[in-house]
Amino acid sequence: MTTTAIDWRWDDLADALAAGLRAAAAAVELEQAVRGLDGRSELELHPVLRGGLQAAGYGVAAEVRFPRDRVLRRRSEGVRCDMVVTPGGRPLADAAEQIGLFAPEDAVALVDAAWLEVKVVAQHNERGPNRAYASALQRPVWKDIDKLAADPHILHGAAVLVLFTTDAEVADHDLGVWSSGASLRGLRLMPREQRSLAIGDRLGNRLCTVAVFPLARGPA
Repeated sequence: MTTTAIDWRWDDLADALAAGLRAAAAAVELEQAVRGLDGRSELELHPVLRGGLQAAGYGVAAEVRFPRDRVLRRRSEGVRCDMVVTPGGRPLADAAEQIGLFAPEDAVALVDAAWLEVKVVAQHNERGPNRAYASALQRPVWKDIDKLAADPHILHGAAVLVLFTTDAEVADHDLGVWSSGASLRGLRLMPREQRSLAIGDRLGNRLCTVAVFPLARGPA
């Protein structure tokens, strides 16, 4: 098993996530589908994001237990992370198998992987303007950062926010407000990586923005 530290490029991850969304948005327009990306649930968008990462050459594992919960006896116990990413399509090491004969030699240690928590928020939904838009942008995403920061075995973690809005001005403003709020809460984050793509207007949203907020580790 490989245990050397990996220098994660969050800009590359953001590019891959945006590419997955862009490909899916193009497919929606080609099919002239009634429901666009902004009409899909968060879980329905997970495969789109994973596909973008995999197309860029990353390995992706879904619903992986947080490292700190691996002390729990049953695999069904513990909090799970939406996506865990490895470089070069390499497998993720299983802590229970690290000393086994069948552990892949190129497996990536849990501490070296990138742990991503995803939230999807739309300014408009099937019922019109989303009344829960502002609140959905705040506490749920902050909670994801808290979960990642609370696990000492996660050195490379990030919240991934997929935002559907009327335009770039709204997205930029709201992401800036979110960043300021996170800072006031004492959440330590690196500068965000942000990518946007146009989508067909079905519900009132014309722009999809993916923002990656990496967790800052080390001395303040």
